[in-house]
Amino acid sequence: MKEIAAALVKAQREFGPALKTSTNPHFRSKYASLDACIEAVIYALNKNNIYLMQLTDEHEGGVKISTTFIHESGEQLSGGTLFMPASKHDAQGFGSALSYARRYSLMAACCIAPEEDDGNQASRTAPVQAAPKAVPKAPAVVPKQIVGSDSPWQLKVSTEEDNSENWAVAVAEATSFALEMTQSVNDVNNIYRINKVVYDKLKEVDGVTYSMLLDRFKTMKETFKEKVDEYVPE
Repeated sequence: MKEIAAALVKAQREFGPALKTSTNPHFRSKYASLDACIEAVIYALNKNNIYLMQLTDEHEGGVKISTTFIHESGEQLSGGTLFMPASKHDAQGFGSALSYARRYSLMAACCIAPEEDDGNQASRTAPVQAAPKAVPKAPAVVPKQIVGSDSPWQLKVSTEEDNSENWAVAVAEATSFALEMTQSVNDVNNIYRINKVVYDKLKEVDGVTYSMLLDRFKTMKETFKEKVDEYVPE
């Protein structure tokens, strides 16, 4: 594994972020598409003589995919197998699961994360010479799919979708922003309660994203519980 290990180290120095260049046509929320994820790493991998391959396996409940790196020496390294359940057992459901699986498998194997496109990404035609200086992020702007920072925490997300993947991304981003503004367990519960019809629809069209959001709700409630437990009266 000596040859491919050395080549991957060199390639990783030139990986870019998976830019959020795709836009939800209804809610104008951005996400990193499969194209953006591949673009972030493919040049650096090929430059260092590494072929990127993603293989799929059949599964009656969804899609199984593995991301593998193949060096010109013949050495191979696999990122493991990822299973993504299909929300619907039809072409749309399996297609959506495949897209999700390929994106997440690739980002995990290459250890990259999605980022906003600020228009200042360095060219990937040359290695990065030095780590960029940290730039303070601008204050968060309330997304258009959220009514505002006050209760009742109503999300402006329709229960109808033309593209289930884009719609699920919009729901996830709206929920994440709302959760960041909560200040109590009651706030967290209100977000779910008031938008239950949206989450019921999300569970139907994209069970994976729905499960991820449930975990986020649970984590937020545990965070506030820890704050209460740590309080010591004078």
